[in-house]
Amino acid sequence: MTDAEWGGPPDHQDALPEPAQAAGWEWELDANGVPVQNQSTTASAARGRRLRSDMRRTLPPRPAPHAAVIACMDSRLKIFELLGLGDEEAQVIRNAGGVVTDDVIRSLAVSQRLLGTTEIILIHHTDCGLQKITDEEFTREIEEETGIRPPWAVQAFTDAARDVRESIRRIKASPFLPRTDKIRGFVFDVTTGKLDKVH
Repeated sequence: MTDAEWGGPPDHQDALPEPAQAAGWEWELDANGVPVQNQSTTASAARGRRLRSDMRRTLPPRPAPHAAVIACMDSRLKIFELLGLGDEEAQVIRNAGGVVTDDVIRSLAVSQRLLGTTEIILIHHTDCGLQKITDEEFTREIEEETGIRPPWAVQAFTDAARDVRESIRRIKASPFLPRTDKIRGFVFDVTTGKLDKVH
């Protein structure tokens, strides 16, 4: 390529163009006495307003789920796929075993009172880790290792369906939940992939 075709090296103005936002910058000295550029308060505030406006345009609308699902944290449970629900149709509360603890009641209260969910779905599964331990064994192991007895219960169980029924009873007995008339329980069989309803 000839110099005529290339046009030669850029001059100083082309090589070091002034940033578009430079008008809003101010020069300051850092801790080492080196000049640094900081956006002025006015320019920074304007940029913040633009960002917030952009975020409002790009964020999806607030979801309006109709169901709260309580499920085990086991990764074999693909909750939305199992129930045939879209991402915004349910809120999922997960913990070890999918058991109903005080914190689950707290989450359900928030879900119903602030987000308007009206149905509760519980999902346990076969081959759950909580079926292979007892509360006493687990608690003793932690106490022997740390010297502190956990203040919480593991809530281990042997029969998944029976524990789902017990969980439903706990939910219905809670005075903090305004909607307990629509509760369904299931046990997911990890071998067959079948979701069995608990009666």
